[in-house]
Amino acid sequence: MTRKLFCSMFVMTLAIGFVGADEFTATITKVDGEKVTYQKFIKKKGEEPKKDGDPVTISAKGAKVAKGKGAKGKFEAGDAIEGGLTNEMFTKIGEKGVNARITTEGEGAKAKITQILVLGGKKKKGAN
Repeated sequence: MTRKLFCSMFVMTLAIGFVGADEFTATITKVDGEKVTYQKFIKKKGEEPKKDGDPVTISAKGAKVAKGKGAKGKFEAGDAIEGGLTNEMFTKIGEKGVNARITTEGEGAKAKITQILVLGGKKKKGAN
């Protein structure tokens, strides 16, 4: 009886942990210390991307920052980005922003970023 109780409590704890996490692609528009502002976009086939809501600013304290590897929604962490959020790519964000795959934990005021995978940055063939 006790074994069944502990097993069911373990499964319930895992299920709650998965519900609180979210992963999406967004454009990082501003980094201020450990606060990151990003904008989500909706892209439909054959159309220009459209903003999905307002820009969001949340904490990224302790977040893992790395280059993303993969394609079509299946990304994994590559090499770590030296300096994390203090790297030049985040301190001198251009007008277009930085495309990234962001993983968050929690909701509302308690939400925070746990991982940022920077996407793109590949040179085109023949470019100098």
